[in-house]
Amino acid sequence: MKIAIIGAGFGGMAAAYDLRKAGHEVTIYESADYVGGLASGFKEPHWDWSAEKFYHHWFASDKHMLGLIEELGWKDKVLFPRPYTVMYHAGKFYPFDSILKALLFPGLGFGINKIRFGLVGVFLRLTNNWKALENYTVDEWLRKWAGDKVYEMMWQPLVVGKFGERYYKQVNMAWMWARLKARTTRLGTFEGGFQKFADMFADRLRGMGVEIRLQTPVTRLEREAGSSQVSVRSETTEMYDQALVTLSPEALTRLVPSLPEKYLHGLRSMKSMGAVVMAVALKYQLSEEGYYWYNLPKSAGYPFLALVEHTNYVSPERFGGEHIVYMGDYLEPEHEFFRLSQEELLEHFLPALKKFNPKFKRDWVRKAWLFRTAYAQPVPLVNHSQNIPDITTPLEGLYFASMSQVHPWDRGTNFAVEIGRRAARLMMG
Repeated sequence: MKIAIIGAGFGGMAAAYDLRKAGHEVTIYESADYVGGLASGFKEPHWDWSAEKFYHHWFASDKHMLGLIEELGWKDKVLFPRPYTVMYHAGKFYPFDSILKALLFPGLGFGINKIRFGLVGVFLRLTNNWKALENYTVDEWLRKWAGDKVYEMMWQPLVVGKFGERYYKQVNMAWMWARLKARTTRLGTFEGGFQKFADMFADRLRGMGVEIRLQTPVTRLEREAGSSQVSVRSETTEMYDQALVTLSPEALTRLVPSLPEKYLHGLRSMKSMGAVVMAVALKYQLSEEGYYWYNLPKSAGYPFLALVEHTNYVSPERFGGEHIVYMGDYLEPEHEFFRLSQEELLEHFLPALKKFNPKFKRDWVRKAWLFRTAYAQPVPLVNHSQNIPDITTPLEGLYFASMSQVHPWDRGTNFAVEIGRRAARLMMG
């Protein structure tokens, strides 16, 4: 078959890999001038590695991503440093990346609250019945079983930070189950950065005969009456036996308005949050304790959800001795942070860095980068699995695979690879 794939992220490239291995003719369309999608990176001339635009890492349990890398023969290039994650309590930060550290966290005291926190965590780790949990919101289930104090101290800040005041009480409990089930304290990366992997993967695909058309946005997909093929319109219009779209649900509605109304309605009902990430290269280390990931409650007055010092995970030697720090947040696309300039956001964010290191000064910043995307975090509402659009769309020959369909699992490269490869299997019958 002759197949078009829209989007050169990890999911689109994984699908192309399997389809091409099976002997099909594959063309990937990508509007950007690079591959990698939301996992792409940026690099300065004096850096040996790239840094990710939207800070990424892998978990030791990411079998789809790590399995693909092993198939490609690059297992030796996956690294698992041991970074430190911390939680906020009463103006201080405490390590929170192991069972022992969680038990020592002072926010819950040493009585019944800590016992309830532990029992709920064990139950969620052991159960596989996520569909029963999907009937409840995170807010109602955790308040009932963990108690108000445990929920408000440990989990509510995470859910509010991820989904905002508008959605946090609507997110279903299966999403929280999946986070606890799939995540590990060991965090992995690729030698050279995620962009290095994406570029190597793209080169492998090209070597197999896959055509990758960068800076080639697609404007319309249609199946014309009486035709057995799908037309893909970009700079030119070409006909394909099948097409796979790996973009957002909203993008699919724009590209294929001829889809049946019921399917379009399902796409439009998919909610999501955007992301705003500011990365800065500092002359000096920010966290003198060597902390990598700071979980920050919005109620404490921080202007962002997380602060990530990337070079407390990957050595600053990979970045010319500079210290790379991310300040990021999940926000609705209407939020003012999507309109402010980079300099305006810097002035908004930088004063908060003194809370992590009182020595911080504005002249520590050598350079800053601002990255924004309107589609970063799907919002899984109650009974979300019943409303997920099928990979096989009602339009014959057209398929759809996005991070909004990987529920109950959270978005990320691991499940992008999984759904991309699943779509490829469906396309091959």
